Parts: sequence; structure tokens; C-alpha cells
Amino acid sequence: MKICIYGVGSVGGFIGARLAHAGFELNAVAQGATLKALREHGLRLQSDGVFLTEKVHATDDPAELGVQDIVIIAVKAPALRYVAQKIAPLIGPDTVVMTAMNGISWWFFEGFGGEHAGTRLASVDPDGSIGAAIPAKNVVGCVVHGSFSLNEPGFVRHGFGKRLIIGEPDGSDSPRLRKLAEILGAAEMVVEVSKSIQADIWFKLWGNMTMNPVSAITGATCDRILDDPLVNRFCLNVMAEAARIGAKIGCPITQSGESRNAVTRELGAFKTSMLQDVEAGRAVELDALVSVVREIGQKVGETTPNIDALLGLSRLHARVHGLYPWEPAGS
Repeated sequence: MKICIYGVGSVGGFIGARLAHAGFELNAVAQGATLKALREHGLRLQSDGVFLTEKVHATDDPAELGVQDIVIIAVKAPALRYVAQKIAPLIGPDTVVMTAMNGISWWFFEGFGGEHAGTRLASVDPDGSIGAAIPAKNVVGCVVHGSFSLNEPGFVRHGFGKRLIIGEPDGSDSPRLRKLAEILGAAEMVVEVSKSIQADIWFKLWGNMTMNPVSAITGATCDRILDDPLVNRFCLNVMAEAARIGAKIGCPITQSGESRNAVTRELGAFKTSMLQDVEAGRAVELDALVSVVREIGQKVGETTPNIDALLGLSRLHARVHGLYPWEPAGS
């Protein structure tokens, strides 16, 4: 069984370390300080008071690894175009590509969405190059529920949660999906097989698309965001627009925004992944979390004044700080 993690950050590093600890031979594509750390120290994980150091074959050249049985893509969305340019040697006809990423991916409307099935989303795949390089027929979607951070490159700190929801884009219960669930379960993940992975992605996005950019703009942890009545109300308005869009594409939200935010508030003073990216000077995932929701809203005829305001402010903030490309203001 050849398994490769493409992107050994906090999420990819956690999944990879658990797989290696379970006895699977692990390959990884990384670069820079992460590649150096993996080669010198192995893949390290701190979880529940236990420290693990696992062997990994790490390289910056996918051609060195060849075709894999499973490729787990765990990069930030802005890096995906670069990944698409290099990933071809890893993917054969039967390779399973699991996308362990935040937000909406290029394959979202593959075999899904009714009249919108097959729609290419320009926000996340402007020229179709990602979809061409990573065929949707190879993809299994994944939603990650947990808290992870990096102590340093190649050294992951696990906060809480290790739930993975996985599903075929067309909702089928395939043999490869069951096999993937078995492998992840052997690595002590809490695995749930979904009949509508897009709905699960949308539900997570529904909460993340407010907390992430608001925290990036303000520098506030989630408790402070939700304890401010004006900001909380703005977030609820954004969530209401996203829920109406979801209902039109087969991703209904049955929970109230107030209830979802109450759950988030119980997690206390934590930093979102986007705030961590801003503090580290990394590109932010605005397109996969916010721009794409606005784009889908336009396609289904749903107005989005609050989402527009959130996108405009967070995008301008990111551009001023060099974390998002400067393009025409109307883009």
C-alpha cells in the first residue's frame, strides 16, 4: 500500500503520523523547512501527552515516488494550483485522492447539484487547470473536524478531535471508499462515511466562513468575536445568506446560526486557522471559504450583501498585508 501525504502541515502531518504509527509505509511531498525537518527528524506528533516520531520518505519531487494507491492532499487552498502542476506522477487510474482541505474544492459539483452538476467554480479553479490535473473521478472528499497546530515544521501539536467524514462526490458507497475508511480507522481516526459529502463540507463552511475572516481582520479569538453583539449579529447574517444558498444546491442547514455559534463559543479562546496564517505571513484561504460562496450565490440567484461586505473587507485586509494578490477591485 503506497500512501502519500501532499502537504505536511498541521492536518496532513497529523493524519500522516497516525498512519505511519499504524504501520503504513508513508511517503510525503514537502518543501523548504518542512522537507528538511522530515528528513532530519522524521514526522513528529504531540497528542494527548504522548510524543511520536515516525519514519517518512519525504521529497520535493513527486516523480521520485511514482504512482500511489492513496494521495492525501492537505495543503492550503492557495497552494493548490502549484500542487496541480506537480502531482501527475502520483496519480494513476486507480489512485484515490483524498482532499483534506478547508472550504469548497474544484470537484464540488461533480455528480452533484442538480441543474448545477458539472459546474466549474472560477473562484477555486479559474482556468480549469486543477480539475485537469486532478481528475474528479479519482477524488474522495474529506471533512476534518479537529484542532491542530505546528510547534515547528514537521512537528504537529494535536489539540482536540480526530473525526474524518469521507464520501464519494456522487454519494455512492463504493468499495474504495470502504477500504479508505478501514485504513483511516486503523490509524485511530474517528471515521464517518457520508452519502452527501458536499452537504458535510457546506455545513463546516457555514461556520468557518465567518469566524476565519473576521478573526483575520480583527486579530480576535473566537470567544471575543462571539461575545461582541454587533459582530455576532453580522456573522449570523452572513450565515443566513449561506444557508439560503445551500438550500438551493442540495446542502440544507437545519441548525440555527445561534445554536452553531453557541457550540463554537464553548470551545473558548482559540485562534482560527486563518488568523494563524495571517500571523505567520501566509496566504489566506479566502477564495475557498468566502469568494466561492458568493459565486455560487450568484449562480443560484441569491443576493449576498453581508457576504459581499465580509469578502470585500477581508480581501482588502489580506491584500494590504501581502497575503492575497492585488487584482481589479471588482474581482
